[in-house]
Amino acid sequence: MENIFKDFTSNVFGNPHSQSDISSATSDLIADARHQVLEYFNASPEDYSCIFTSGATAGLKLVGETFPWTQDSNFLYTMENHNSVLGIREYALAQGASACAVDIEEVANQPGQLTNSGPSIKVKHRAVQMRNTSKIQKEESRGNAYNLFAFPSECNFSGLRFNLDLVKLIKENPETMLQGSPFSKSKRWMVLIDAAKGCATLPPDLLEYPADFVVVSFYKLFGYPTGLGALLVRNDAAKLLKKTYFSGGTVAASIADIDFVKRRERVEEFFEDGSASFLSIAAIRHGFKLLKSLTPSAIWMHTTSLSIYVKKKLQALQHGNGAGVWVLYGSENLKLSSHRSGPTVTFNLKRPDGSWFGYLEVEKLASLSGIQLRTGCFCNPGACAKYLDLSHSDLLSNVEAGHICWDDNDVINGKPTGAVRVSFGYMSTFEEAQKFIDFIISSFVSPPKKIGNGTVVSGRFSQLPSEELESKESFPSHYLKSITIYPIKSCAGFSVIRWPLCRTGLLHDREWMVQGLTGEILTQKKVPEMSLIRTSIDLEEGLLSVESSRCKDKLHIRIKSDSYNPRSDEFDSHANILENHNGETRINRWFSNAIGRQCKLLRYSSSTSKDCLNRNKSPGLCRDLESNINFANEAQFLLISEESVADLNRRLEAKDEDDKQAHEKLNPYRFRPNLVISGGEPYAEDKWRTVKIGDNNFTSLGGCNRCQMINISNESGQVKKSNEPLTTLASYRRVKGKILFGTLLRYEIDEKTQCWIGAGEEVNPDIE
Repeated sequence: MENIFKDFTSNVFGNPHSQSDISSATSDLIADARHQVLEYFNASPEDYSCIFTSGATAGLKLVGETFPWTQDSNFLYTMENHNSVLGIREYALAQGASACAVDIEEVANQPGQLTNSGPSIKVKHRAVQMRNTSKIQKEESRGNAYNLFAFPSECNFSGLRFNLDLVKLIKENPETMLQGSPFSKSKRWMVLIDAAKGCATLPPDLLEYPADFVVVSFYKLFGYPTGLGALLVRNDAAKLLKKTYFSGGTVAASIADIDFVKRRERVEEFFEDGSASFLSIAAIRHGFKLLKSLTPSAIWMHTTSLSIYVKKKLQALQHGNGAGVWVLYGSENLKLSSHRSGPTVTFNLKRPDGSWFGYLEVEKLASLSGIQLRTGCFCNPGACAKYLDLSHSDLLSNVEAGHICWDDNDVINGKPTGAVRVSFGYMSTFEEAQKFIDFIISSFVSPPKKIGNGTVVSGRFSQLPSEELESKESFPSHYLKSITIYPIKSCAGFSVIRWPLCRTGLLHDREWMVQGLTGEILTQKKVPEMSLIRTSIDLEEGLLSVESSRCKDKLHIRIKSDSYNPRSDEFDSHANILENHNGETRINRWFSNAIGRQCKLLRYSSSTSKDCLNRNKSPGLCRDLESNINFANEAQFLLISEESVADLNRRLEAKDEDDKQAHEKLNPYRFRPNLVISGGEPYAEDKWRTVKIGDNNFTSLGGCNRCQMINISNESGQVKKSNEPLTTLASYRRVKGKILFGTLLRYEIDEKTQCWIGAGEEVNPDIE
């Protein structure tokens, strides 16, 4: 990166579609970059051309949309393929061609077989896909159609490296390779290799394995630049591609008012639409210089050593009760001599009782430890289903249950929907691999727990701990210490002595929210500055007042309520209209200044809707199914115990003493509670079924699942982020993937009376 910045600040680059000095120099630079790409894959410029694209996906799309599909064509692709390869299927099926996923199986040498003959490769096809079901393939036309076979050099899910002999076998001997399939009589096969994942550590040698198309992503090679890839295409294959569109970069001459165009003839000039991304292309020179100095073989040995170390360490792990901790995907293929596994470790973790740790729990805790992981299916649905043993029925039922790519449904019907992946590159270190193993052991491996002279297996993560406190002091009975209302979601709240209740909880609680211009709901996790916005409500005047140190004037919003009747259904405002147009503009301008980005204030308008927002901020059912909530995430009320916070502080102090750090003492309001209670034992609220506060009845909905938002603090108007207290809570308050702290409540409304709740009232729980 230092060399790139020095290059950019010392030289001027220009659009290569010109004859100026800098344009000519840039053209030479791009030509040199093409040569470096071809050299990296050991591809001769006489045989191959390098087409720069906006990424590997764009290269795959270019092949799909220009391939000479006919009704007699076939598109075969391995189950282990990225969605960007699967997308080519749409072009094939749209032209009446057939498509089919295949499994590649290798059989090791049999006794008496020559060892240098290598393993036997078999292609097993799955269901044939066809949109033109009336199509009849004719013997005489089948041989003239071009067919495409696609596979990755390395599976981005499991790290499995495919045998590149597939290139020659498919191109030269398709009858034998596809024997027993409907495709065995198809002859003219072209081969596409998706090398986006594999080329970072072991690029395909195109002199030995002459594939027709190879795609590469440069950010996967160097980390920078993003938005740049390349399609390497054999020159004889390029002549068969059918491209319709032309642009400024691909046309030699055109006339605007008659149907005349003369296209450029060089392969890269014919296919590269628009101006080349010349600054990004200039950057990759420095990346290739680095890779050349390290050498691909050294990178391969280094990254493979790290992945093998991690796999061996994972394989040695056991819970205290002897149960296995991990399920590793793809490593069984390492037994085949022709296969090499890339520097990728993909796995899922199990609890002592055999149930699964959700991959999001692993990712969440890893992030707190400063470790960045990739989780899910990695846009590789075939490999994901194959390794996780998910049937078509499983996959379809998961979709019906609302599961989509990169959501938070990590375990459905007792089965994981994705996995955890660790990938190593040339910049990875042994210390990082060791830190990752230490993290897995400390966060997910349940040790034996010794009691007296015997040993009892600890169910460390199966239930909340009931640890003995150092002091055995008697705790007073519970009472309500404070009440806090948060009128605007994620902004600061205000405390009151007494406040009316309504069918949505505390009157006006989270009745407003701030929305970005693209429709996303803004919270402190995205915009920590929202914590600096202070709010208050005057019920008598019917005013919501808002202020911020970033804004000179205090904002007053009339809430249009003639009464603070707690059962008053509503205020004549729609969800996106506040006061009048001029007032709305004034309000939105104030909030945009307060948080430093364009936004608008919305108000909850429905008195009957039971919808709420899930973690992805899309509409979904909330936990509080039998009551109404405004813009709260899960429930009407969050209750926090002072004693539970005190216990957390004791743990933080002990931890900080070991690390020799100063502890920031937390107060209950760090957790944004509506109700703070005092008295009783720490975490006694975990066991409450119902609770009566004064004359009002509430039902417990269970613990509140905490997120990184509690790691944001606001000291003297300064927003600070850390890993605490979530990291400490994760060490002892994890239940089935959730980090619980505080209790969610639903108000059991009495329609006959107007109800208030007040600080100092007695709290009487009904314990399970």
